[in-house]
Amino acid sequence: MLRDATRARVALGRAGDGLPTSRELEFRAAHAAARDAVHTALDADRVRTALTEAGVGLDVLEVHSQAPDRTTYLQRPDLGRRLAPDTELPGGTYDLALVLADGLSPRAVHEHAAGTVAALLARLPGWSVAPLVLAHQARVALGDPVGEALGAGIVVVLVGERPGLSSADSLGLYLTHGPRPGRADSERNCISNVRPPHGLGYAQAADTLAGLLQASRQLGASGVVLKDEGTTLPPGAG
Repeated sequence: MLRDATRARVALGRAGDGLPTSRELEFRAAHAAARDAVHTALDADRVRTALTEAGVGLDVLEVHSQAPDRTTYLQRPDLGRRLAPDTELPGGTYDLALVLADGLSPRAVHEHAAGTVAALLARLPGWSVAPLVLAHQARVALGDPVGEALGAGIVVVLVGERPGLSSADSLGLYLTHGPRPGRADSERNCISNVRPPHGLGYAQAADTLAGLLQASRQLGASGVVLKDEGTTLPPGAG
């Protein structure tokens, strides 16, 4: 059956000129879940606990964008790409920085970030990794000033993706080599829809990302010049 092969809203049936009542209620529930995902606040304590339970031993820092609240964040995407002016991060020299950004679905970070980070770190022996950064009211590009301030050669932003009617908890992974403000979307690589069991599993996503990281370090670049059949470039990186 077609519906068994996809989570898309297809083959819903009919009741007169409309949908069956059960399908209409499912639609409303899915729409409510998507709205809730967008407006949910990032729970830093929950993420820290999940990271500890997953065996991630890195220090955890917190930053905020220039968006002071969720409403402003949704109305002013540009503010979500800039660090708050009073931000202080410890500089160093690292191969990699990981930023856990709430994005448009903090729920995705709550549910999938810790498992993804643990799986990735297990595949990067010998890499020096900066303290993890939890970013509030953050867009993908906020990883650029964070990575630069930490002194990281590559930054990966794990961000809650825009919810859909069948996926309110999808996590995206965005890789940028040589992070600094002003990087273009074409200089990033993206792995989308990390959300087991309905999307990519943690191991599969980590395998693909680790391969991209190794290739990016060797190439000295990321984005359109860095190819991998397991990843897709989005039309916009937030």
